[in-house]
Amino acid sequence: MFRRQPKVASTAFSDFIRYASSKEKKRIYAKVLEGASERQRKQIEQAQITRINAP
Repeated sequence: MFRRQPKVASTAFSDFIRYASSKEKKRIYAKVLEGASERQRKQIEQAQITRINAP
């Protein structure tokens, strides 16, 4: 009736999620969010420059 999914090899990401301490996860998440915020800020700046220079 129900078939089991075959097991797949774990990845570095899944191992991190499963085994990293809360402190380590918070450190990595903060770093990722910081990078994402920086990319977003640059994109907003570029959009403003494009808008200013539009005819």
